[in-house]
Amino acid sequence: MLITHDTRCALDAVVDLVNTAPEDDATPEGLPDVDALTEFVRNHDISDVGVLSEFDLSAVRKIRGRFATVFAAPEPRSAAAVINELIAAAGTTPRLTDHDGYDWHVHYFAPGASVADHLAADCGMALAFFVVAGEQERLRRCEAPDCRRAFVDLSRNRSRRYCDSRTCGNRLHVAAYRARRKEAAG
Repeated sequence: MLITHDTRCALDAVVDLVNTAPEDDATPEGLPDVDALTEFVRNHDISDVGVLSEFDLSAVRKIRGRFATVFAAPEPRSAAAVINELIAAAGTTPRLTDHDGYDWHVHYFAPGASVADHLAADCGMALAFFVVAGEQERLRRCEAPDCRRAFVDLSRNRSRRYCDSRTCGNRLHVAAYRARRKEAAG
């Protein structure tokens, strides 16, 4: 599956957005205020969104929840339904652009769109490409028991199980090793 630069940027943004949601009452909100949203926008080079407000923060949190349902969707039909709702509500307006030193690529958000509509359109289309390609199962949640972070499995053989093999994967492998050693020691 060919993943263009702009699609990869949108995938990174949607994964990071979904992962800002608190997993439970003990987990802090990853987008607690407008400043955090502004930082998110800056970190992901999201262009043409203007000055952000509490309204934008509320709207982004709302679509974040919708994107989370895509990662939890049991099959392509339910993922497609949510993606279609997000894209339609955003007023998608595909247009070619070559800004900031990048070659030609497609922006799906309408000129002057809010940050929520921008994310819904571009990130929704990036996720749509996975459903169309029959690759929806690559939209995953970490299998570590104490982590449910979202990620996109871009491994060749679709074998990635953890959001980060250096943290979650390594922690579980070390725990399994220690358990085997303890059992062998008797």
